[in-house]
Amino acid sequence: MASRIELSDFLASVERRAFKQAVFAVRDEETALDIVQDSMMRLAEKYSDKPAEELPPLFQRILQNAIRDSYRRSRTRAGHTIQLSSLDPLDDEFADPLEAIEIDEEHNPFATPHAALLQVETLSLIEEAIQNLPPRQREAFLLRYWEGLDIAETALAMGCTEGSVKTHCSRATSALANALKAKDIRP
Repeated sequence: MASRIELSDFLASVERRAFKQAVFAVRDEETALDIVQDSMMRLAEKYSDKPAEELPPLFQRILQNAIRDSYRRSRTRAGHTIQLSSLDPLDDEFADPLEAIEIDEEHNPFATPHAALLQVETLSLIEEAIQNLPPRQREAFLLRYWEGLDIAETALAMGCTEGSVKTHCSRATSALANALKAKDIRP
């Protein structure tokens, strides 16, 4: 059974990555924040009695289900209403893609303004490529390579077979490599 401190530490360690996953999926920061908060509450309320090592796949399953529920709700609403955000021509173009990355300024290899600009542009292109992946590929990719879940944990979180996880990850990495190669970004 996870202690309150273990649960709190776990939630603190995943909140930023979970938020980015939700933003990639729903493309709206406020909705993404609601999804992450609801997912964290569900984990704390329903699964706080589970061992600490079971929390990562459980949380990811809750998060992915909440994202799917958001899709369903938005599709239902879209059939009946016009989203007010579509009427506003001003988008938040000044969002910082580096917000999710913590950098030790003392040891920052990108200390020059030119290098910092290149890093921002590269991260922006990578985020765009991830957003353009099909939902299941994006989900598998983020769970495996961003969250660091193994194949079995990813399959559990996604509610599919391990073979499906491998297929989705392979297709996602191939699509990302091609998209970044087309923009002349090489490893």
